[in-house]
Amino acid sequence: MRKLLVMALVGLAAQLVDGSLGMAYGVTSSTLLLIAGISPAAASASVHLAEVGTTLASGISHWRFGNVDWRVVRNIALPGAVGAFAGATVLSSISTESAIPWTAGILLALGAYLLFRFARPLRPTRPRNLPRRFLAPLGLFAGFIDATGGGGWGPVATPTLLASGSMEPRKVIGSVGTSEFVVAGAASVGFLVGLGSEGFVLPTVAALLAGGVIAAPIAAWLVRHVPAQLLGAFVGGLIVLVNTRSLLRVFKVEPELGPYAYPLAAVLWAVAIGFSVSAWRRARAAQPAVTAEPELVPAA
Repeated sequence: MRKLLVMALVGLAAQLVDGSLGMAYGVTSSTLLLIAGISPAAASASVHLAEVGTTLASGISHWRFGNVDWRVVRNIALPGAVGAFAGATVLSSISTESAIPWTAGILLALGAYLLFRFARPLRPTRPRNLPRRFLAPLGLFAGFIDATGGGGWGPVATPTLLASGSMEPRKVIGSVGTSEFVVAGAASVGFLVGLGSEGFVLPTVAALLAGGVIAAPIAAWLVRHVPAQLLGAFVGGLIVLVNTRSLLRVFKVEPELGPYAYPLAAVLWAVAIGFSVSAWRRARAAQPAVTAEPELVPAA
């Protein structure tokens, strides 16, 4: 019971981050499930099944708050579903021992990407319609990484759309979160085909779902108020640190390399947060001088 309560709190915290930042529910939850000893395929399968419910609640909440661009959702969700189904079947066919370093490596790379993205300065958006030839390949790739890494739809899709400078941040976050409902459903079907129903850890799914559904409407409201840049740097550093530990343990080099790798990861995390705080303060200080206050996104 105590473990399920912890999982529910994990789901709540992960959804608060995901709903206000547009990423990190799957990456955060999968990382913690791997630490708990659940196999990579079962962890990704369980997280995606829980996400079917949490993303539905999140999508409805973002729609109610006007955070969704339905054209983007249409053009990114279906390719994302195809990529997620393919990724789920690939991960299901990999042995547990082989999948752990693969999954931890993807999560580590995504965490580093978050650190890099959200430690950089901000720039104003230039609203324009993104072409389908850009959105479809992005959805396909992000969906595949999402299923094989236990998360990645948001960390790939959200920063890419933000870096384009073509959409308001709240529209990016709301559209990516809403389309994830289709992606999570396709990944769950892929895992069901590859693993069968025993591949889902149902008590964990229920706990993650309960926490996520509670947090979804709160996160959709917070997306207008939370400084996403700071949150992105914090989450990215946490993911890097945890998955560095996973890789060191998989390759049995933690005693030798741990004393060097952990302090290095912590220093990089602190530096990234420092850059994020500095950039956020500069952007905030500059806003009163702007007549038509622009929306801000991470620079490409």
